[in-house]
Amino acid sequence: MRLGVFGTGYAGLVTSVGLAQLGHTVTAIDKDPDIVARLSDGRPTIYEPGLGELLTANLGAGRLRFTTRAEEAMAASDIIFLCVGTPPRADGRAELSQVEEVSCTIAPMLDGYKLIVEKSTVPARTAFWIDWTIRRLALGEREFDVASNPEFLREGSAVRDFLQPDRIVIGADTERARSLLLDLYEPSFDCPFVVTSVTTAELIKHVANTFLATKISFINLVSDLCEGLGVDVATVAKGIGLDPRIGSHFLQAGLGFGGSCLPKDLSALIKQAEDHGVDVGMLREVERINKARMDRLLAKVERALWVLRNKVIGVLGVAFKRDTDDIRGAPSLGVVPRLHGAGAILRIYDPAGARSLKALYPPDDRLGYVDSAYEAARNAHALVILTDWDEFRSLDFDRVRSLMRTPIIVDGRNLFEPAQLQTEGFEYYSLGRGDATLRREPQRVRG
Repeated sequence: MRLGVFGTGYAGLVTSVGLAQLGHTVTAIDKDPDIVARLSDGRPTIYEPGLGELLTANLGAGRLRFTTRAEEAMAASDIIFLCVGTPPRADGRAELSQVEEVSCTIAPMLDGYKLIVEKSTVPARTAFWIDWTIRRLALGEREFDVASNPEFLREGSAVRDFLQPDRIVIGADTERARSLLLDLYEPSFDCPFVVTSVTTAELIKHVANTFLATKISFINLVSDLCEGLGVDVATVAKGIGLDPRIGSHFLQAGLGFGGSCLPKDLSALIKQAEDHGVDVGMLREVERINKARMDRLLAKVERALWVLRNKVIGVLGVAFKRDTDDIRGAPSLGVVPRLHGAGAILRIYDPAGARSLKALYPPDDRLGYVDSAYEAARNAHALVILTDWDEFRSLDFDRVRSLMRTPIIVDGRNLFEPAQLQTEGFEYYSLGRGDATLRREPQRVRG
């Protein structure tokens, strides 16, 4: 099929490359000529495993091209995917100005039937406004449908998620739109298809991400209880996760959820539910628990080091999760400035995301960026782990300990067994797994 994709951000680029890999002809549009030039040269604008190779292959095969000219995509496509950003507004609602802009761009270019498909994550009933905008601005009566086909891509495994989906959701209110999308996907994928109305499909994506956020906050609440009771949250999570009604995914206690999807989608669903008179107290608590994770981690750092001023702290990881360079919603955005503001001397390392953080927090005499985890550990009073990169799991502990002034690790991602780190000669502070210290703790006075 001939497909057009508006937007080459995370979802747009993976969608464009993935559809081309399935054998379709894809024209992707971005307003930024530098981005178009870079992608046309086969240089991805995001860090995502496997994306670069597929980008190069499909450019070479002639199935994929990038342009700044929307009219080229409209003329060359039968189905148009909207993959533009929907960032959060100050009040928590989704900012839909980019969706409106594309709708306004498409309207006067309609020259025959087109299927316009929401791929961006949008609030329920957004399709109504897209339809209304296009009909208002189209040059005469034009044939088109607006459908919803939400993406369920996880950063760090987005290429695999696209090519091996666990389900495909198709929201369409006409038989023509349903048939086109089924013809697009059914020959390539042997997975469950959920075919429903447009509004239902829109809601499915927001509800899915909100449920995942709720699951994460739940296990983090449990992890705090585990600390109070002196038990290991990882064992508790394993014990409940083996129940197929619960499942083990998203039961890893730690710093909570971040990134570009879960926080904003939770917030957007809360606002839409409030607009319809729904009590969202439970979802507000999900947000509160998540925001409190950073405070809990920083309290651990202070417990380990006492005074933070002039203490050298190596920060391992700034991306919100491994295998991505995305720092949107990452714990590092809160932890780094607070440690820096407390007078600590920071050495920061991330395999992919450091450049993005450096743009927000440039180096100074107390904040520097280094090229390895071992450089971050050199002369450090403590290491603070903020991202679950596999690279950090395989560190040489003897080497790390020999480089540090005091062998202290504060692990926001629970990468290690406390007993193992204690055996290796470290003081180890985790979230919900118990702390392994090498010193006698002050006695609490009761009374």
